[in-house]
Amino acid sequence: MAKILIVDDEEHIRYLYAEELTDAGYEVATHDSGYKILDKIEKEKPDLVVLDIKMGEYNGLDILQEIRNKYYDLPVILCTAYDTFKEDIKSIAADFYVIKSFDLTELKNKIIMALESTKATE
Repeated sequence: MAKILIVDDEEHIRYLYAEELTDAGYEVATHDSGYKILDKIEKEKPDLVVLDIKMGEYNGLDILQEIRNKYYDLPVILCTAYDTFKEDIKSIAADFYVIKSFDLTELKNKIIMALESTKATE
């Protein structure tokens, strides 16, 4: 069973994603900001991270760079309400980019794709 870490400052989003992804058969951990994110990854050892971009004083694109610097092969899906960040050069470090929606079909599909591509390279 794959473990997914959801990083989002909105509690209702963390709850919705955790509920849906648990129902889909994943183990889920959550974190509410970029604060000590590398410690959280070290502790939880997720197979994939779903990362929000706009989180209070934390910029998800900067957090993505931190994750990439230490955990190069860890799949990261940027999940945001704003499609404008797709144009940001920093966003290319993510495996996928998903626009937030209450219909999690696209997110779930990207999770499957990201986890399958990780298995293929092992």
